[in-house]
Amino acid sequence: MKDLYGDIDRVLIDEKQIEARTRELSRQIEADYEDTEDLLLICVLKGGYVFLSDLSRALARPHDIDFMGVSSYGAGTQSSGAVQIIMDLKQPIAGRNVLIVEDIVDSGRTLDYMLRNLQARSPGSLRICTLLSKPARREVEVPIDYTGFEIPDEFVVGYGLDFDELYRNLPFIAVMKPAVFAHLTNGD
Repeated sequence: MKDLYGDIDRVLIDEKQIEARTRELSRQIEADYEDTEDLLLICVLKGGYVFLSDLSRALARPHDIDFMGVSSYGAGTQSSGAVQIIMDLKQPIAGRNVLIVEDIVDSGRTLDYMLRNLQARSPGSLRICTLLSKPARREVEVPIDYTGFEIPDEFVVGYGLDFDELYRNLPFIAVMKPAVFAHLTNGD
């Protein structure tokens, strides 16, 4: 059995920090949407599911949830740049207040594609909440309304984020040991 903890270089953001920041974000969201009755959280799968779960429980106001699968990674550590919807929403969003809940904004390409796609569906409002933002990697600027943490340009896993579909279950955000994925970045 693979030792997930053995592949971790260091914990970047611990459980208590994530919990506290999620509560702060929920209060900001509640304040911004206090005059609206309708709020739809759209979780970007797969990485956003843990953050969505905790954010949803922290929100004291009623809200609906839907899921969208959008991919640009594959098995590597960097975005391929080719974005595709692999699972679409189950309900229409026309006229609704939509909040995209994302795990990480890296290059911005995936989120830019998703924003354009959703904007074409005529939502009443469209905002973004991301747990992590990696501004050093940004290729396309996207309007992030709520950011949990800005992080350095390092490959992170945990709390929903994966490497080759592993590490999502770690309760914190961690930097992986470069040796774990060196074969991918060296062209092997």
